[in-house]
Amino acid sequence: MILVTGGTGLLGSHLLFELIRLGKPVRALKRERSNTSMVHKIFSYYLSDPDESFQKIEWVDGDLLDFTALEDALDGVSEIYHCGAMVSFHPKDHPLMLKVNIDGTANLVNLSFEKKIRKFLYVSSVATLGRNHSAGFTDEETYWKTSIKNTAYSISKYGGEREVWRGMEEGLNAVIVNPSVILGPGFWDGTSGLFKLLYKGLKYYPKGVNGYVDVKDVVKSMILLMDSNIFNERFIINSENISYRQLFTWIAEYLRKPAPSIYVSPVLSQLAWRIEAARSFITRSRPELTKDMAITTSQRYLYKNDKIRKALGVGFIPVEQSIKDTCRIFLEDRQKN
Repeated sequence: MILVTGGTGLLGSHLLFELIRLGKPVRALKRERSNTSMVHKIFSYYLSDPDESFQKIEWVDGDLLDFTALEDALDGVSEIYHCGAMVSFHPKDHPLMLKVNIDGTANLVNLSFEKKIRKFLYVSSVATLGRNHSAGFTDEETYWKTSIKNTAYSISKYGGEREVWRGMEEGLNAVIVNPSVILGPGFWDGTSGLFKLLYKGLKYYPKGVNGYVDVKDVVKSMILLMDSNIFNERFIINSENISYRQLFTWIAEYLRKPAPSIYVSPVLSQLAWRIEAARSFITRSRPELTKDMAITTSQRYLYKNDKIRKALGVGFIPVEQSIKDTCRIFLEDRQKN
């Protein structure tokens, strides 16, 4: 039996789809109030009749911070894909995010010893890697550096990754993947919200550069790594490094909308998040732009993918093609609604 955490998210739902397609027995951990309808919708993007496949998932209620519930969820499990994490750039969420992403991962690692898990795959992030500003590109040997530019999310994922490395030192067979920004359909109000913003006519673009990868390529790499004899390693999963301007332009093009044309300088971005923070405080609403967002989008991050290519011989969907495919599904969803 395979356990997947974070199965109701973009990556987790696509992983569940592929595991079911391959005929694997799958159990998915979800919070009691989580809605699985989006997972069913993801299945419907790829199947004309998704019900039969969707019903093969064994859903269990639990929480990464509930040790007892996790213990029950791991009964009979031999492999774990730990995709579950809290993602937020909002300061009010930071304490809980740190607890979920670090302590929750520690719980799973500790239980993996007790349950004699054959292999543990942890979905980390390129945000846990150091930024190699001198050489330009970041690879798996570019180690974390303490910096004011590190977001609370990156700190939480780095802490979770440390728990997995600790498990490896104690004998856990584990592997870590560090995906760049994941692109894929669904979750238009969350993970894939950028597509909705550009559809509504976003006019601004920041100066930064970041890495991007199609969700299907991340899933493919994860399953190949799980089925391999590779242990105690980490791998960047990245297709291409693209500027925000190019990314926004492609998305706008395939959504048949005008491309953003107004450049937002780092200075203006810093001013904007402070104004938004004041507005949020006065209105008691969540800010639309945060300090972490402003910092991230103004930086130039470049990632290598040589290691995963050499280890697995994988190729990657070009970012433009991934955007084109995702925009097509977005527009189809708009027509249905």
